[in-house]
Amino acid sequence: MTERLVTLDRRADGVAVVRLDHPKMNALSRRLLQELAQVAAELVADPPGAVVVWGGERIFAAGADIGEFGGPAVATEVAGAFAAALDAVAAIPRIVIAAVNGYALGGGCELALACDFRVVADNARLGQPEILLGIIPGGGGTQRLPRLVGAARAKELIVSGRQVDAEEALRIGLADRVVAAGDVFEAASAWAADVARGPVLAHALVKQAIDAGADLPLPAGLELERELFARAFATEDAGTGIRSFLEHGPGRARFSGR
Repeated sequence: MTERLVTLDRRADGVAVVRLDHPKMNALSRRLLQELAQVAAELVADPPGAVVVWGGERIFAAGADIGEFGGPAVATEVAGAFAAALDAVAAIPRIVIAAVNGYALGGGCELALACDFRVVADNARLGQPEILLGIIPGGGGTQRLPRLVGAARAKELIVSGRQVDAEEALRIGLADRVVAAGDVFEAASAWAADVARGPVLAHALVKQAIDAGADLPLPAGLELERELFARAFATEDAGTGIRSFLEHGPGRARFSGR
């Protein structure tokens, strides 16, 4: 039986760990992307409390499988595989945290961009080096990166193809937390576990409001927010949180995730 390149571990603390395991560089082959899309679809259908995406202690993902590249027709297939997988990761209605050790380059950086937050090792390197092959990012880099770091900075990074170290990644907003290399998975997991104890249905509404609203004119985005604000009050957690605030003050509620 062929071993899987992407595994899913649902833990007792509510965190689901998505593990890339494609030695040596976690190349994002079409097979790996298909498995990632399947795992993400499972997490959309049955969401956990939060998600950690991890490539292991050595490397997050060094990019697409260059050996699969060909002409325009093949490029269309590869881009479609990236879109199916990374859009599925972005669509998980829970907070998704990338735990980045080593390199997150090309498609690996695009996978990290599809997550909500990035915990990065202090010796990690991130970037979109596709230009060095005479091509451009095809897995969302030209769209998700400028939304995170700004258009001009994204253009500079993509046009130069240079790699960003952890310190710069944190400074420009590409990383959210930088920790020692040996602590990346634990730090991401602890953050995810803390998130998983919160009102996870409200987290889903926050993601929808921000991600969908970013593509809307401001009045339409504000209308979407109002709709989702009202929807939040239909959850059990909203009642729990409001009662707890009135009885005990802020920050004391214990949420059920319903």
